[in-house]
Amino acid sequence: MLPETCGSSLFLALPDDVFAIISWSLSPKDICNLSICCKSLCALVASEKIWLSQCDVVGIVPTRDLVEWREGVVSYKALCRFLVRVNPLIGLWVHQNPELGNVVYVMPGFVSVVGCRIIPQELGPNGIEDGPILWAPVFEIIGDFDGSTTFILHGREKGCDYFYPGSVESVERNCNVLLLEVGPKAKRNECKLFPSKSFAHHTNEEISRKVCRSNSGLSRSSGQSEAVVPFSRLNFGDRRKLLETVTSQVRHKVTDSVSGPLFPRSREDAENFQKDLVLMLQRRSLLLQMYKFGSEQGCTDLKASTAMPVGPIQLELSDIRKSFDRSSFSNSLNGDDDQTQRNNRKSLGGYFRASIKQILRKPSSVNGGRAISKCNSSSSENRHALLHEFLKSGDTIELTLHASTMKLSSYRAWPNMHDTRFALYKLPMRVPREDQEYAGLWGGTFGWPPGRPTEDKPGKALFFLLLSYEETEGKQLLIATKILEGTHYVLHPNGSAMFIVNIDEPSLDLFPWDSDADSHPVNVKHAFAGEGIANGYGFRYPGSKPGSLFVIQNGLLAFIWKESRVVLTLQRLSLQDLLKKGEQVPALPPIPNFSYLTKSYSNVFAGFSNSSTSSSSLRQRHG
Repeated sequence: MLPETCGSSLFLALPDDVFAIISWSLSPKDICNLSICCKSLCALVASEKIWLSQCDVVGIVPTRDLVEWREGVVSYKALCRFLVRVNPLIGLWVHQNPELGNVVYVMPGFVSVVGCRIIPQELGPNGIEDGPILWAPVFEIIGDFDGSTTFILHGREKGCDYFYPGSVESVERNCNVLLLEVGPKAKRNECKLFPSKSFAHHTNEEISRKVCRSNSGLSRSSGQSEAVVPFSRLNFGDRRKLLETVTSQVRHKVTDSVSGPLFPRSREDAENFQKDLVLMLQRRSLLLQMYKFGSEQGCTDLKASTAMPVGPIQLELSDIRKSFDRSSFSNSLNGDDDQTQRNNRKSLGGYFRASIKQILRKPSSVNGGRAISKCNSSSSENRHALLHEFLKSGDTIELTLHASTMKLSSYRAWPNMHDTRFALYKLPMRVPREDQEYAGLWGGTFGWPPGRPTEDKPGKALFFLLLSYEETEGKQLLIATKILEGTHYVLHPNGSAMFIVNIDEPSLDLFPWDSDADSHPVNVKHAFAGEGIANGYGFRYPGSKPGSLFVIQNGLLAFIWKESRVVLTLQRLSLQDLLKKGEQVPALPPIPNFSYLTKSYSNVFAGFSNSSTSSSSLRQRHG
């Protein structure tokens, strides 16, 4: 090889198309590192073809969609920045509550990703493929023109649809928990949402008596500034009230101009697909303007007023403070000790308990008007942070989405969840491979032929099952974990195994039916012995009875309980395709819509989740 074609000269001598192919083996970080080697390489890697290849490598949407998404950003590099950031969010997210309606699927929209809650539902005679899947919007993350992200929470209050703008705080690469939080921010050079007003005042002596700061959580930095108190360290009541206050202040009513589709219909419907793209491009542009300028009027005629436009997402902390009445804030500062003491002092034992608490409470001193913490780190680790300290962490406050990686325990692919976090938990989706070909998401109904109604049951409840593999005592087990149930009152707990089979143990049972729904002969390819769930709700680890799993032609699975001959039939699902053909229904109020922390065994969407009982006015046809 000639010297003049070595090193960077080799890359520069390559045609753009060839270098674009080579860049498939590089990461966006590698491309950026190349750009800082020399000016010539910097110009080369700025090529649109290079960054289109990088967008393709991310794999969220196919190339033809990327070409259409490019209209909404300044460059493919900006688009790649957005795709890399939101890629970890794509997939299935769940929460333990409500037991019915707890599944949220995050999928591509238009230069965005959309979180869709799957509504518990029954299927008609046409089965899963032809029956419209009902869903409600939970949130959107929209890519701005430079590839940055914008967060929008959806919700419904008093018969009106709203969206609640915020920011994406962070998205970790291997995130498994999605948290809805309120985050303090340093004051930006932006306008205030509301005129600043003072909060309920407390004297320095009062604060010094009430505040016991954690040495680790409230360390000083850069002189006078204080470390940010994490939202997660507040007690549950304060976290809930902060979320309620912020969402009530930043909400925007969904008008006709921003009520278009969140994602396009299937490309098979070419005419409507193109119409959807036009509507979504207009809707996205308007949402981004409203996000920045605060109102639809501000988007359309910013020069008509000499006043600064309303800030859309950040609230001055002084305005948040005034939303809390004096008594509630005082209780938060005290950790609700005042009420506890009043109750305890009604008895002699309560009096002594309160006295001991006062003796054991760590003393504090005042220095320069600030309470100096004397608490040791070991005792403070389990203490909640005080709302007062959280509100002192910054100048403004906003709704945030935080995708973090936490150490979670799980049981058969179902994560063990915290009851007091406004969170969604990601389910591990395994790509099917040769030795684990049945892994992934399946949808099913009880009965044979699949989905066929009977006189007493005109519709069949839709079940979502996550099939995964687990090796136990030398056995390769296939486990079907229930994650969604389309009944009106839950029959099996979320996370329970509907069936477990040993794929190394063939079943000698015969399939009871000779034909399918179309009167075609049934061809059983494989049969495995196992056990199916046997007990009703109330058993976290229910009992089981023997049965067999049959692998049938056309990709169907059927588990049959040996004694009762009850059959659960399954087919592999593409949720993205089903949702594009689906039907949108109204969402819950914003905070429960994201994470419904109230334990409920019935269908909270029952008012509009069943086509046989719901009014057409409660539905909103997608598109």
